[in-house]
Amino acid sequence: MRTISKKTKYALQALYSLSRHYGEGPILVHSVATEESIPLKFLQAILLELRNRGVVMSKKGRAGGYELSRPPEDITVGSVIRMIEGPLAPLPCARETNYRRCDECKDEQTCGTRIVMRRVRDAVAHILDSTTLADVIREVDKAKEIEAHGPSVSFNI
Repeated sequence: MRTISKKTKYALQALYSLSRHYGEGPILVHSVATEESIPLKFLQAILLELRNRGVVMSKKGRAGGYELSRPPEDITVGSVIRMIEGPLAPLPCARETNYRRCDECKDEQTCGTRIVMRRVRDAVAHILDSTTLADVIREVDKAKEIEAHGPSVSFNI
């Protein structure tokens, strides 16, 4: 199974940061880099790519910076990962896009590995495509709340 790159991890971290500030106007790149512990030059390149893909907008000048181009409820984790990594499938023969038959495959219709990897791809895609940036922020906030106050325990009988 392949792992996502550091570039993708940083892109998601930056988008979570921008999600937290959605509606407040542009946020300075330096602020996001500091808040998320992302190397500034790397973050600048990532945000430029995300801007070119329409996920974020940028504004130059004194009140400049980056902001999401649409609400965090409208941006899925799956769409961001695909933008940077490409298809989600672990094998080229299991992809929905950029399909490519494996060289060693005798019969792709009955290939057990392909059948299983399609199910893996479908499960991963379902989770990532149904999880928005806003969902992640809510889950993180909930986890922080539990960490700060401990889990709520009910002693009802």
